[in-house]
Amino acid sequence: MVIVSEPGVTSKERFLSLVESGDLAHSAMDAVSRPRVRVYGDTAVVTARVTNTAHHRGVRQDADEWTTDVFVKRDGRRQCVLTHITSAAPDAPDAQ
Repeated sequence: MVIVSEPGVTSKERFLSLVESGDLAHSAMDAVSRPRVRVYGDTAVVTARVTNTAHHRGVRQDADEWTTDVFVKRDGRRQCVLTHITSAAPDAPDAQ
């Protein structure tokens, strides 16, 4: 899995190491609207707008973001292989 956001690409290992060390934590994560889910065989794409409050190395960061997650079915379960995060404009419409 990789996470793509404004700063660039973060590997699953890097992300999990930040969480495990306590350098990154989320105190809130809320859906703004219903997620858009599309299934294409063994692949599913989920797009949603979320607000969240993160703490990165003790600094609070509030965000309003669009996220797109790509899941692939492997060994009978869906596994996230890609997350893409983009800042939402204040007047952005809901996912269709």
